[in-house]
Amino acid sequence: MSPRTRIKHLPGVGLRYDFSTADGEHLSVIAHRNGSRSLDGYRGDGSDGAAFSLHLTVDEAAVLADALLAGHDDPRLLRADELGLVAERIALSAASRWNGRTLGTTRLRTRTGASIVAILRGSNPIPSPAAAFRLAGGDTLVVVGTREGTDAAAALLTQN
Repeated sequence: MSPRTRIKHLPGVGLRYDFSTADGEHLSVIAHRNGSRSLDGYRGDGSDGAAFSLHLTVDEAAVLADALLAGHDDPRLLRADELGLVAERIALSAASRWNGRTLGTTRLRTRTGASIVAILRGSNPIPSPAAAFRLAGGDTLVVVGTREGTDAAAALLTQN
């Protein structure tokens, strides 16, 4: 289902376009008469005030619009869905049997066909972790593979 857009005329300013995302977030774009745009995002929880607010020049708005277009295709981007792959984030709990053990001991790729391509530890991303990397509760593992492989990896990694 596509989002429903509401348009409101703002005298002396321009037009405001409002819509809500499937996740319940609310976005407003004000198209100013001078061609600039204001983009505001609001949380779906009803909290007051914008979660973010951006003012874009005409050129900045054009670049953003181009990047957001569904047809925007950059040959440098590899789309996993075209290859039948998915990427999943899997949280490792402190109670996990893998907490404190090395990545290699999971034998994840051999068992599931999926690969851990990065680990998020707090605000620190760790790309391409080696087999000797020691896992810790609270880590988020970025796993890439087939749907079946990532589901099996999630089952394996969340074992207590």
